[in-house]
Amino acid sequence: MRADSPDFVRSTQASYDAIAEDYAAGFPDSLAGRPLERALLTAFADLVRAPGAPVQPPVADIGSGPGYVAARLHESGLPVFGVDVSPRMVALARRAHPGLRFHVGSMTALDLPDETLGGIVALYSIIHVPDDHLPSVFAGFHRVLVPGAPVLLGFQSGTEDGRAHFTERFGQEISLDYYWRTPETVAAHLTKAGLELHSRVLREPEGEEQRPRAFLLARKPASAGA
Repeated sequence: MRADSPDFVRSTQASYDAIAEDYAAGFPDSLAGRPLERALLTAFADLVRAPGAPVQPPVADIGSGPGYVAARLHESGLPVFGVDVSPRMVALARRAHPGLRFHVGSMTALDLPDETLGGIVALYSIIHVPDDHLPSVFAGFHRVLVPGAPVLLGFQSGTEDGRAHFTERFGQEISLDYYWRTPETVAAHLTKAGLELHSRVLREPEGEEQRPRAFLLARKPASAGA
């Protein structure tokens, strides 16, 4: 982790390092019983594939956790790698999916050249990013995507924006902030970053979930004048 990483990045890293084993055991593949999410990943993969392109740029799963999203994207035929702020979570993902690449990193400072990614998936990872850092995160997404490449976001939502602070999960002491945002709020940030909104989906809570799940699909314009 970079020495100049913001405090919230450090606390997020420490918190997920503390709960990594229990989290991975409890959520080895949260998409298994979620047909809507799997369908959205399929739609994302279809948008990633550029017809006639000689080389398919890789896709990044940002906030990759135990690695199951990256694994499903790989099964769909996409070149993909995972990025997570937690070294322990990265180690578990590498163990569970030894054929894939996973790296320690933060969405607040993507160590990638300009216009090198064919797509970005960030499911339930922007929820730990404070409001004042979200514009720079999305600007970073715009920077590293090739023209026309899609972004798929998933996050807990509601009727208004809010914040919660958790000090315990899985019996472990943590210090983790959660930011709940409406789809309209996140869509506005995407647009300001130069990304074009493609579609939005809102799923009602299921099982033990307490908040709706929002999904936004956006794209970097295909050209500067798009």
